[in-house]
Amino acid sequence: MTDAPAEIPDSKVGQLDALLHESGAIELIDTELEDRPGPKGLPIRTVLVGLLLSLHYHRSASLADVCRVLLDELRAPARGWLGVPDPRLLDDHGRHAFTRRVYRSFDRLTTALDPFRCDRRRRLPADEAAVAVAAWEDTDAERVRRRVVLQEISDRLILTTVHLAHRRGLFKGWRGDIGVDTTPVPAWHHEPCKRRGLASVEITAGWHYCAGSSEGIFGHSATLLVAASRRHPAGHPQAGRRVSRHPQLLLGLVLDTPGKRTGPNAVHALTKLVPFGFPAGILASDRAYTDQVSEHFAQPARRLGYQLVLDYKKVQRGVQGTHQGALLVDGSLACPAMPTALAQATLGLGDEDVRGIDDNTRLREQIAAREPYFLRLKESADARGAIRLQCPASGPSPKVVCPRFNQIHQVPAPRPAVVDLTNRRATTAHTAAKPTTAIPQAERLRALPKKELPQICQQPTITVRPGDLGKLDKFRQDRHYLHPAWQDAYRPERANIEGANGRLKSHGIDIADPSKRLAHGRVAQTVLLALMICSANLQMLFSWTQTTTGTTASSSFVDEITEPEGTTPASIIANGLPPPPLPVAADTSR
Repeated sequence: MTDAPAEIPDSKVGQLDALLHESGAIELIDTELEDRPGPKGLPIRTVLVGLLLSLHYHRSASLADVCRVLLDELRAPARGWLGVPDPRLLDDHGRHAFTRRVYRSFDRLTTALDPFRCDRRRRLPADEAAVAVAAWEDTDAERVRRRVVLQEISDRLILTTVHLAHRRGLFKGWRGDIGVDTTPVPAWHHEPCKRRGLASVEITAGWHYCAGSSEGIFGHSATLLVAASRRHPAGHPQAGRRVSRHPQLLLGLVLDTPGKRTGPNAVHALTKLVPFGFPAGILASDRAYTDQVSEHFAQPARRLGYQLVLDYKKVQRGVQGTHQGALLVDGSLACPAMPTALAQATLGLGDEDVRGIDDNTRLREQIAAREPYFLRLKESADARGAIRLQCPASGPSPKVVCPRFNQIHQVPAPRPAVVDLTNRRATTAHTAAKPTTAIPQAERLRALPKKELPQICQQPTITVRPGDLGKLDKFRQDRHYLHPAWQDAYRPERANIEGANGRLKSHGIDIADPSKRLAHGRVAQTVLLALMICSANLQMLFSWTQTTTGTTASSSFVDEITEPEGTTPASIIANGLPPPPLPVAADTSR
């Protein structure tokens, strides 16, 4: 036994160093820092590699832990690559001086990207803090540019792990289903003190309220995307009831003040996935996104090709409004003659009743009985996002029998025909087996003038364009609420995103523990959180590989990273050997 710290393999240092260069984040950061006055100091590359090493081995993004890793746990070759001095030649003062270099290097990064530099070591008066907070919201060109660069660095750090998985073909068969959620990221510092008129040290932090909780969490909100999968009712030959098998990686992150830009942040993360060429599948979100103005979330998400599956608050369930005479019932347009008992089956339904629908036979029957009355999709969205819906009584295979439709369009009565009662398909298609809409007795005897009828009853189809429903447009979704198809999509995808949250807040890399990311300011928190999720994704890839293929660490995904040209020092150091060469990635795209 020895008290000496364990040494980190040079191969791991080289892998994480190459990962950072391949992401493009280092190049972007160096561009921001190259024109800043003063000595260059310790390369930011060294600090970021140290952060990834600290996260990988110690589950911490504390700069103090980074200093210990760089000085005490690296072998001589790796120290030479990163420009770290030999700790045997340093006394206590030398170690302290190196620690200050690490802190100053990270501080140069946060200063360069901060839209409004202020004293982050003390609590500012509320009026001074308000000026700094406004810099994160205004439209000043330079401040906007810094915010964009900061988000781009965060995106690149996370998406480099997605590139790894995509290059290995791990997303083959993935249908593009995504779960989106906003989760709290607690701050280490105290909240503002109104009595003393002081702001928090984290000036852009706020109160995040989780669903169903009356107690807020002071900090920031992180918008997360996860690669999800739906259930397949009939099973799947390779994945059972899951449609595809793939690692459930985090695909995007945006850190922001709680309650601000919830929808746009999710759309930003979705837009960053477009260059990958992934299919656009089902997008499952919680009720925070249902409340977003449709121009901020639903419409942009649909323009990207996603189908929305949503949930509602208790007061939002049931009949939500009308459009061209059709009822908007739990996000789906339906025949105006849908029985009230069916249309309002979810009115006042509590969350526990929704979760317990499997044990509620009456509710399941009502949800199933709604199905024939919903308008059917006739034409998918065009370039403008407009869709065509048709009356359920129209077409060669109507779902309901509507006396009003038959009167207006002069549909002849069906001819008597022999039906094979042993043929389920034949009996189901017969008119007698379909529900009949109820219209007033007076209308049965004498048809109303066409202009007095709802628009959907005057013609077989209607066009629904983005925003046509006004404020109600945010409720519209692409699966019938609580129908088995909705449950097969919403439940597993929400479970996927909550599972990802659980992994991120577990005993390993715990983003909910502010002591693991003590650096002050939103810039620092964004960079540290992006590195934490990058490290978590690498661990997920490693665990997924071991679980599904049985391979060992020697074939982990970070070994697929190709060495960027010119990133490793050419000089021979310490043991006389250059850094170990990295294997060339195999082309699996063919």
